[in-house]
Amino acid sequence: MWYKNCSDILYRNRMVKSEFSLMHILNFEAFLVAITLLTITPGIDTVLVIKNTSRSGGLDGVVTSLGICLGLFIHATFSAVGISAILLQSAELFLAMKWIGAAYLIWLGIGALKAAINGHSGIAINDSVFRSVSIRRSLKEGFLSNVLNPKTAVFYLAFLPQFIDPQYSPFLQAMTMAGIHFIIAMIWQCGLAGAVSSAKRFFASSLALRWMDGITGSVLVFLGSKLILDDQN
Repeated sequence: MWYKNCSDILYRNRMVKSEFSLMHILNFEAFLVAITLLTITPGIDTVLVIKNTSRSGGLDGVVTSLGICLGLFIHATFSAVGISAILLQSAELFLAMKWIGAAYLIWLGIGALKAAINGHSGIAINDSVFRSVSIRRSLKEGFLSNVLNPKTAVFYLAFLPQFIDPQYSPFLQAMTMAGIHFIIAMIWQCGLAGAVSSAKRFFASSLALRWMDGITGSVLVFLGSKLILDDQN
C-alpha cells in the first residue's frame, strides 16, 4: 500500500512536469501575428498611454502601460474559467466556440477595413504642459481602463480558444498567452511613451491610421478564415 501511494504521487508529479514541458499553444505563429497587430492598432489603450505621456512625461506613460497590461491577466483568468467549463460539457461545444471566435476575428478585420476605407480624423492629442507624475493614479487609470473595457473581455473570451490545446491546462495556456501579450504590449506602449513627440504626429495623421487599419483588417480576415478552414480539415 505504501509503495502504491508513493508510486501514485510520483506518477502525478511526472504528469505535472510533462504538462509544463509539453504544453504548447496551437497555431502559435498565427497567435503571435494576430496579437501583435491587435496590440499596435490604435485603440483605447493607445489613446490613454499617449494622453498620460503628454500629461506628465514618459514615466506616466510607462506606468499607465503597466496598469493596462496587468489587466490582461484578469481577462485571461475569466477566459480560462469559461473555456474549462465548456470543455467539461463537450468537445463539440468547444469547437463551436472556436468557430465563433474565428468569426469574431473576421468581424474585427472587416471593421478595420471599413475604417480604412471611410477614414477617420486620427487621435486627438493634448499638448498641455507636463504636470507631476502620480504613479498610483497612472497605474489605477491603466488597470481600470483595461479591466472595465467590455471589448477586451469579449476579445479574450473569443480569441484565446483558437489557440488552446484541450489536452493541456487551459488556465496555464491562457496565462502563457496573456504573458506574451503583456510583453508585446509593454514594448509597444513604452516605445510610444519614450518617443511621444513622434507618436503624437503619427497618430494624429488620418492617412497613417487608415494604412494601419487596412493592413490589420486584411491580416485578421485572413487569419480568421484560416483558423476556420484548419478546424474543418
